Amino acid sequence: VQLQASGGGLVQAGGSLRLSCAASGRTFSNYDMGWFRQAPGKEREFVAVNRWSGGVPLYRDSVKGRFAISRDDAKTTVYLQMNSLRPEDTAIYYCAATPRYTGSNYYRPSLYDYWGQGTQVTVSS
Repeated sequence: VQLQASGGGLVQAGGSLRLSCAASGRTFSNYDMGWFRQAPGKEREFVAVNRWSGGVPLYRDSVKGRFAISRDDAKTTVYLQMNSLRPEDTAIYYCAATPRYTGSNYYRPSLYDYWGQGTQVTVSS
């Protein structure tokens, strides 16, 4: 699976951005699709995941109610709508994919087999 992330940019606090991640190469609908982020000097952290098996998307606590992950299997694309952005959301955002995972460790970067190149999100105060 090849992943291509886009949509990052510079935005003021309180603003919005929508990230996209286009996938190619395998059956997209069989993959958990996640978003992670990494700020300078910090470890990569889980943001959100859309499970291949369906169900409610999952989020880290600090983005709940502000971010929304969605997928379009026909377009083999996953999105991350980010609203009410804060300076602490500033990071490089990565999309990631793992096939047919049914466990509970969806928040671990090591679980994911495929990664996009990252897109920079900068939120100014």
